[in-house]
Amino acid sequence: MAAPGPPAGVRPQTLLLTFLGKAVLGRDIAVFSGSYLAVMERLGISEQATRSTLTRMVNHGLLARHRRGRKMYFGLTPQAQAVLAEGEHRLWRAGAVNRDPDGRWTLLGFSLPESRRDERHLLRSRLRWAGFGLLRSGMWIAPGRVDVSALLPDGQLRDHVQVFYAEPAEPAAVGQMVRDAYDLSAIAGRYQQFLRRWDTPRPLPAAPDDLARQLWLVSEWLLIVRDDPRIPLRHLPPNWPAVTAEEIFRHRHNQLNPRVQRILDQVVDAVEVSAAG
Repeated sequence: MAAPGPPAGVRPQTLLLTFLGKAVLGRDIAVFSGSYLAVMERLGISEQATRSTLTRMVNHGLLARHRRGRKMYFGLTPQAQAVLAEGEHRLWRAGAVNRDPDGRWTLLGFSLPESRRDERHLLRSRLRWAGFGLLRSGMWIAPGRVDVSALLPDGQLRDHVQVFYAEPAEPAAVGQMVRDAYDLSAIAGRYQQFLRRWDTPRPLPAAPDDLARQLWLVSEWLLIVRDDPRIPLRHLPPNWPAVTAEEIFRHRHNQLNPRVQRILDQVVDAVEVSAAG
C-alpha cells in the first residue's frame, strides 16, 4: 500500500536525508541503491524520482558512490555529515521551545542599492532562515545572540550590514515587537497542522509500516522547526502549540523506534567504507 502524500514542502531529498540521518549518520557505511529504492517506495516516491535524487545529491557533494562488484552503494560525504549533524542538533538539543531566560536580541540593519537586488533578496532569505524577522523597514531582529558572520560570506556584503546585540529598554514592549516582526499565526498554524496529523490514536493509518511513519514524522518536524525563529516562550501567546507538538513528536518517535530498527535491519544492505570515503 502506498503511503499518503507528503506534507507541503517535503521533497524526496528531504526524505532521503532523514533516512540517512537514521540509518547511516555516525557509521562508516554505504547503502545499496536498491535499499534506497525500497525505502522510498514505502513513502510513495517513484524509482525514477529516487534515482534522480540520488544522482543530484552526488552532483551536489552530499553522497559518494562506492562500487562493489556489480552493485552500487551510496555513502555520506563530509558535507552531508555536517548537514545531518546540524539537523540532529536542531531536533534533539535545540528543540522547538525556547525557554532561555536571556533577554538579549540581535538587531541587524542593511542597505543595498537597487542595482544589487539579487543580493538583497538572498540576504533576506538567509536572515529569515536564521530566525530574523523584519521589525520595520531596514531593521531586522532575532532572539539571542546570532553569529551573523556565517550569513555574510561575501566581504563586500558585510560593508553594507550593521549588527548590534542589545536588550529592550522596555521589556514589556517585547510582545508587541514580536507580533510586528513575525507572523505568529502562520508559525502556530504549522504546529497545529502537525498535531492534527500526529496527535491521534493511530496516525497515518495508510502508511505501509512504521519506518514510513517515522520518516514522515521526522521530515515534517524538521521542516517546521527549521522555519521557527525560536522566540522565547515568555513572549509568545499562552498555550503556544509548539510545546504540545514537541511532546507528541518525541513520544511518537520513541514509540515507533523499536519496530523501525527491526525493519531497517531487514531492508538495508550496507558495506563498510573508510571514513575518508
